[in-house]
Amino acid sequence: MLFKEIIGQNELKRQLIQTVSDKRISHAQLFVGSEGSGNLALAIAYAQYICCQNKQDDDSCGHCKSCIKFQKLVHPDLHFAFPVNTTGKIKKDAISDNFIAEWRKLITDFPYLGERTWYEYLGIENKQGNIGKLDAEAIQQKMIFKPFEADYKFMIIWLPERMNATAANKLLKLIEEPPANTLFLLVSKNIDQIIKTILSRTQLIRVPPVDEQSMHDMLSEKYDLSPNETKVLTRLSAGDVLKAIKIHDRHETEQDFFDNFKLMMRLAYEQKFVELLDWAEDMVKLGREQQKGFLYFCQQMIRENFIMNRKMQNIVYATDKEKDFSQKFSQSITPKNVESIYLALNLAMSHIEHNGNQKIIFTDLAIKFTQLIRKI
Repeated sequence: MLFKEIIGQNELKRQLIQTVSDKRISHAQLFVGSEGSGNLALAIAYAQYICCQNKQDDDSCGHCKSCIKFQKLVHPDLHFAFPVNTTGKIKKDAISDNFIAEWRKLITDFPYLGERTWYEYLGIENKQGNIGKLDAEAIQQKMIFKPFEADYKFMIIWLPERMNATAANKLLKLIEEPPANTLFLLVSKNIDQIIKTILSRTQLIRVPPVDEQSMHDMLSEKYDLSPNETKVLTRLSAGDVLKAIKIHDRHETEQDFFDNFKLMMRLAYEQKFVELLDWAEDMVKLGREQQKGFLYFCQQMIRENFIMNRKMQNIVYATDKEKDFSQKFSQSITPKNVESIYLALNLAMSHIEHNGNQKIIFTDLAIKFTQLIRKI
């Protein structure tokens, strides 16, 4: 992974390169940022740069033996740990090494990997992945040896927040005092969920959202969009590459989202509880990712309607159809209820992600809206 292949993050790239030049490479570093910020890609590119045999001022050379192996994620001194679970093939004692071929394929194809996408690829989307005791023991075994080819040996741990307490306790001493020339690079999307004893032993590197210009340039190159469509998508992505791609890719389903949103709001405003129960039943028929996509769409619609309510038309990013609907509906989204509505949608999203009962979740959400949109 070359630094130039990562979207934006130019200042952070410079800082990472500078630590190598100044010989200030911390033995345990934690890259924290959204899944679409490029934090995993940055960790891999950083490791590749450290090992590059012909370093450039701003990147790895990409051509030496070390870089070629890193590009394929097969360098003998590069190791990974990531959340897994049992599958149809691995029915017991699942560890990261069981899925390294799948991991390499996904990351080399597209390094902006989302946790849910990873689980779906493995066929464990209805389970919670974790990094357990057996993975910790495998990490210990790998890291006690000296580097084979490079000056350093690397362990990149993706989503350390999925590490259980038993695994964390096994790794504490190793992360705090690793063997010589051994580096731990942890990559997280939620620092608050990381076990504190692990967190305290790492140097924190915050990976910010991708800047608007870099995001705009990426979208312009990747998709055939009009200038206005690119501008709107850049804005909605909020510096998250995965979010930008998801918003674009769901374009064909957005009309369904919009129809469901309008129906829920009309039924909620008219307080038609029986019809809302039917609506919730229909939502259960959607896949989990579609349900999350719908809830995210609802959040965007609430945002646009609140902005319209406050007469700030210059920063409204709704489509023409959405604007037509919002001419009247925006009157129902005010400072008195907008925060409560967002909280209700966020709570539903969280419950969906944690495999809650979908019928209960959407029924509860619909009933809440019968009260919230009348609170103006």
